[in-house]
Amino acid sequence: MATHDASPATGPAPVRPWDVFARTRVALDAFEHLVGGIGTAVLALIMLLWLMLTAAACLLGIGLLLVPVTLRGLRAVADRERVRLTRWGPEVIGPGSAPARLRQAFADPATRREVRWVASHATLGTALGLVALTLPFTSATDATFPLWWRFVPPPEATPSISLWTVHDWPGAFAVSLLGIGWCAVTLGVAPGMAWLQAWPGRRLLAPPPGTDLVTRVAQLTATRAAALDAHATELRRIERALHDGTQNRLVAVTVLLGASRRAVSRDADAADALLEQAQGAAEQALAELRAVVRGILPPVLADRSLDDALSGLASSCPVPCRVDAGTDGRYAASVEATAYFVVAEALTNIARHSRAEHAAVTVRHRDGRLWLRVTDDGRGGADEHGGSGLAGIRKRVEALDGTLTVASPPGGPTTLEAGLPCGW
Repeated sequence: MATHDASPATGPAPVRPWDVFARTRVALDAFEHLVGGIGTAVLALIMLLWLMLTAAACLLGIGLLLVPVTLRGLRAVADRERVRLTRWGPEVIGPGSAPARLRQAFADPATRREVRWVASHATLGTALGLVALTLPFTSATDATFPLWWRFVPPPEATPSISLWTVHDWPGAFAVSLLGIGWCAVTLGVAPGMAWLQAWPGRRLLAPPPGTDLVTRVAQLTATRAAALDAHATELRRIERALHDGTQNRLVAVTVLLGASRRAVSRDADAADALLEQAQGAAEQALAELRAVVRGILPPVLADRSLDDALSGLASSCPVPCRVDAGTDGRYAASVEATAYFVVAEALTNIARHSRAEHAAVTVRHRDGRLWLRVTDDGRGGADEHGGSGLAGIRKRVEALDGTLTVASPPGGPTTLEAGLPCGW
């Protein structure tokens, strides 16, 4: 669809209703951030007063006993703000446990930065939060002024900023226009205020620049270990399937063929029955061998596409399942195999444990990742440590440096979402 830029000849582009709605939604989100920041700002104010009290007590020589509790409280308040900031933006990683001694606290850069954050957030954060609470009420009061000004005493019939006293209807409607202006100002400044309130926390509570690299190295080390563990688990699964299934079938075929060979000269009918049993055992061994091969890499992934493979899984699931796959092109074999494994294991869990009546699989490509979402309307309560197969799914996903989240409250529904990096 072609687009045209506004020019002096055509005039400015009209303000579309959905733009206004989007800006209003951004402003409302900003107010939610500001109000949430008041809670941590109050905690920061309390902690600032406690720090000052502890410092004064240390000067008198009796405050050293308060230092460990104070440092743990400081870290707890800072971690609370880190959780809030992570909820509304990029993750803010904490430094871990707080130092236990005053000398360690002076040597710890994270603690010094937290003290600076407490001082700034206790003042600036509180002020911005209070302004954010005041502006909407001020705007609403002035905007609705014509509805209530006749019911208050004349000296109190004034706008929010007390510029004049209203004595007639024109003045009341002028205050209403002022309230509308306050609404526009409120919607305009709220995002900036939310950013300003969060700025000290993002600047002072975030780890030093090198920490991200160290964390990333640790994550990659854990990912490599998970990949090796998943590989070993898969080899054990294949070995167990071949040993317990296909090998036993082939041994049975060998025994039946030997018995039929000895019986062919004595009893042709018995030999024929033994050969028939041997043929059935060989067919079962072949079927089990094909199942093992499909478990390694389903042929449908190589012959057709991931969408077709997932549709085949959904059609064979005992629970009615709907597939909404909107993938673009093909992905690496490891990515498609992992996606197939995740959905297959999830649908198996749904059929065995969920008591669900419906399930759904959604596949999307977004932000360089292949996102898989499997939901059901079952009883919920899925436990990753309860032997439900979720631990195996997580290892398989993390082996590709992917992410897995599971939400399964008691009573349902259950939602499993996996993100697999696919490189484009």
